[in-house]
Amino acid sequence: MPTRTEFPPVRACLFDMDGLLLDTEDLYTLCVNLVLEKYQRGKLPWSIKAKLQGRPGPEATKLFHDWAQLPIDHEEYRNQFYALQAQHFPGTQPLPGIEKLLSDLGRTRYWDIKYDPAAANGDAPVVDKENADPVVNGKAKKATTFASTLPELPHRVHIALATSSHESNFRLKTNHLTELFSVFEGHRRVLGDDTRIPPGRGKPLPDIYLLALQTINDSLPAGEKPITPEECLVFEDSVPGVEAGRRAGMRVIWCPHPMLKKEYTGREKEVLAARTGEAGQVDLHQLGEIDDGWAEYLPTLVDFPYAKYGMTIPPYEVENEPFMKAGSVIDKGEVVQVVENVAVAA
Repeated sequence: MPTRTEFPPVRACLFDMDGLLLDTEDLYTLCVNLVLEKYQRGKLPWSIKAKLQGRPGPEATKLFHDWAQLPIDHEEYRNQFYALQAQHFPGTQPLPGIEKLLSDLGRTRYWDIKYDPAAANGDAPVVDKENADPVVNGKAKKATTFASTLPELPHRVHIALATSSHESNFRLKTNHLTELFSVFEGHRRVLGDDTRIPPGRGKPLPDIYLLALQTINDSLPAGEKPITPEECLVFEDSVPGVEAGRRAGMRVIWCPHPMLKKEYTGREKEVLAARTGEAGQVDLHQLGEIDDGWAEYLPTLVDFPYAKYGMTIPPYEVENEPFMKAGSVIDKGEVVQVVENVAVAA
C-alpha cells in the first residue's frame, strides 16, 4: 500500500495519560520491583512490561501473574502494589513538552470565539466568516467564497482523555496537577472504569478511543459538524494503545519510553501499523499496513509539529484578550478561570 500523505486537518486530539502525559512508567516499575524483591523474584524486564502497558488493570494483573508466579493471590498483590503507588504517585510530574502542548491546544478555542462572537457574549471582535481570510502555512490567503475556503480557516482543536487508569488511581496521580488537567473538560475524560466500556473491551481494542470521540461529538457547539475518526490524532506511548487508536480508524503519534522503543528496535513499522500480534487474533481489516502514513513515531512531544497535522495555534498573546479571560464551564460545578495567564480550577 502506498504511503498516504493527504489527510483532513486534525480536529480532535485524544490523549493517553501514563507514560504519555505523566512520567509514571518508571514509578510503576519501581513499585512492581519492590513487590518482586520481597518474594525473591528478579526485576521486571521490559519484554514483560511492554505487554502490560496501556492495558486495563485486571488484564495487566493476569499477564503479570502468569509471568511472575508470586506465592500470593491477585488480591494480595493488588493491595501491596496499590499501597506502594499511594507512596510514590502523588509526586508524578508531566513529561517534557506536555504543559506547552496542552496549553497550545487549549488556546485554539480562540478560533471558535473569533469566528463566532456569540461564544464570548459579544466581547469578541466581529468577523465576517464569508469574507474571512483563512490562514495557510501561517500566512493570510484572501478568501474567494466561504464555501471554497472553509477547510483552510483556523479551527479549534478539541481534546479528550482516554486512560486505562481507574478513577481512584487517576485522582492519586493528578490531584496535585489540577491546573494541567483543567484543559480536559470533565465530560471528556474517559477512564478505565467507565461503565460505558464493556468488561474486557480495554486497549488494544478501540472502544476507549471511540468513546472519547463520542464525548467530544456529543458536546460540540451548535452547528459544528461531527468529527470523524479520520480527523482525530491519538497520542500514545504503549503498543496496545497504538493498536487501539489504529483500530479506531484514527491517526496515531507513538511517543514511547526509550526502553520500550529499544524493546521494539527493528519492529517500529509493525507497531505503527498495529501489526505486532500482541492482541492475538483480530480482524485484519481493523489494522493498518506497513508505511501507510497513518502513524508516526516521535521521540519527544517537545516542539510538536502542529502545521503538519493542519492545526494552527494562536499566539500566546491572545490569552490577554478580555473574551479569552472569561470563565468557561468545564463540567457540573467545575469552572476554569484564567488568572494572570495561568488556568486554575475553581
